[in-house]
Parts: sequence; C-alpha cells; structure tokens
Amino acid sequence: MEAIINDTKLSIIQGDITSQATDTIVNAANPSLMGGGGVDGAIHRAGGLAILEECKQIVAEQGRLPTGKAVITTGGNLKAIRVIHTVGPIWHGGGRNEAELLASAYRESLKVAAENKLTSISFPSISTGAYGYPVAEAARIAVSAVVSFLKEQATSVREVVFVLFDARTYESYLLALQEVTDSPKA
Repeated sequence: MEAIINDTKLSIIQGDITSQATDTIVNAANPSLMGGGGVDGAIHRAGGLAILEECKQIVAEQGRLPTGKAVITTGGNLKAIRVIHTVGPIWHGGGRNEAELLASAYRESLKVAAENKLTSISFPSISTGAYGYPVAEAARIAVSAVVSFLKEQATSVREVVFVLFDARTYESYLLALQEVTDSPKA
C-alpha cells in the first residue's frame, strides 16, 4: 500500500530492512549504539564493522544517544549508503511519555535524512520488539508522525518506506496508514 504526501511516496512493505536500497535505513538502536538483538543486531551484522566503528566514535564524542534522538553513520556493506540510528522508548504502560518519545524518534530520523540531503528512507517498527511497545499503537504513532512531518516540512525526502518483518506488524501499519490518510486498502 502507498500514499502520496506532499510529493513524497509513503509505502508499507513486508520484508528485511537490511536489504533495502533506499539512501538510508533507520536502525532501532539502543542508547549505547553498540548493536544488540532484533533489527539493531541485523543491521550491524549486515553492515559490518564500519558502522560499529562510527557508532563508537559518536558515543565517544557525545555519550549515549538519548531516547527520541537520531544520529547518522555509513551504511557499510548495506545497499543503503547511510544508517540513521534512533532510540525508541521502552514501553512502561504508556504513562512515561512513550508516545511523544516514539514520535520524536521518527521525526528526528527524518530531520537527519533531510539535513544530509537524502531522498529515500526505510523505517522498521521502532520499539515494538524487545522494548515491548504494543504494535498497533506504535504503528499509529509512527505513521502519524511521518505523515505530519511530510505535510509540515520542506524536505529532500521523496520516498519513505516502512519495512515490516512479520505479517502482523505489516497489517498493523497498513491499518494505521488507512486511518491516517482515510484511503481505501490497496
């Protein structure tokens, strides 16, 4: 399914984010930027040592990455030329500003992409794995944050792809896009 928001194509696919050929892919990182499980581990393994080395340099310069913020590194061995690392919130039941922090992770990633004049970006479902964010709620927040950013900001980004690993997550993002754009299922 796809929608056009201010000349930017927004699409939702099921697949492996490490194989995407967009200018950049987003890593659902942990604050240490040292890799880990899930998407984070897969991106570090597929991208190789160059990503880890740049992450180490970033942490040495600025410390751990705060939740809701984003930084950029090389794509290493990936098809994507860059990786934007962002830290989503750990789910604590919704009373610790998780929704705003999750929306910020998507907005900040898009800002970093635009600052680096990148034209295409692929997102995973941030915070819905080990961090335990409920998928349906996270999907609504993610799609709303991206659509709002594209409507409100002049940006170099002309393509946004949500790349979801499993069918349940994919279906949640499709539904969220339909709700946000009021478009029929494609």
